[in-house]
Amino acid sequence: MSGGIAFQGRPGAYSDLACRTAYPGARTIPCETFEEAIEAVREGRAGLGMLPCENSLAGRVPDIHHLLPQSGLFVVGEHFQRVEHCLLAPAAARLEDVRRVHSHAVALGQVRGLLKELGAAAVVEADTAGAAALVAQWNRNEDAAIASHLAAEIYGLSILRRNVEDAAHNTTRFYVMAPCPLVPSPDAKGMMTTFVFRVRNVPAALYKALGGFATNGVNMTKLESYMLNGQFTATQFLCDVEGHPEQPSLRNALEELSFFSRETRVLGVYPAAASRGAGEAAGEAD
Repeated sequence: MSGGIAFQGRPGAYSDLACRTAYPGARTIPCETFEEAIEAVREGRAGLGMLPCENSLAGRVPDIHHLLPQSGLFVVGEHFQRVEHCLLAPAAARLEDVRRVHSHAVALGQVRGLLKELGAAAVVEADTAGAAALVAQWNRNEDAAIASHLAAEIYGLSILRRNVEDAAHNTTRFYVMAPCPLVPSPDAKGMMTTFVFRVRNVPAALYKALGGFATNGVNMTKLESYMLNGQFTATQFLCDVEGHPEQPSLRNALEELSFFSRETRVLGVYPAAASRGAGEAAGEAD
């Protein structure tokens, strides 16, 4: 893929793994922050950006809903990535040697069973891939990390045990972002539409705004609210629905929404991921 794909995190992060899984062979571009990943795409240093939006265990990813509408980018795809935690350690280490397990706070909270089994102390680090890098640098048998199998490959660590997460349904959904929108045919099947809207500050505005989706049979898969500029009376909603805006059912629903909204803006129309059903049935932190 021309230009590579940007993500937030270090090499070996779960977002890096998501990039490589969705776009095999693509050059991945690590960025310190979500803002830097967005900027890399906007400036042309990356062709796409892979941004996590929600996790089946941890819920929505903070900041993404604020950043997307102002990013100048468009959603052109989605990807569901299973989060399969591995216990990583130096090559000479054995399971019984481990006394401290390093990782991101969220990841450590997802491997409580392992920590109890090992009797090991949980040590919070900035991210999973960073924890793997530290464990490789220290090269101490008593220090291990919770991270991806990709991190083990990158930092030269051994995998003492795979799939150590407590919940087997741990899945992260990502938005794939690009500088230009897709323009799929209205006849295309299996499409998703992502948009933002602000309701008018009148009684029952949200109820009336969403009524059109029910009456037109449009399936809404995501609805999140958040404050704008710290104002309790300025609420914006980020929404994912099934369908194409030019298909009659969704077109009618969006027209009805516009009657009760101050602003409605489509952020992208794109094919639903082939694994969408599995991802939603399942219900990252780097």
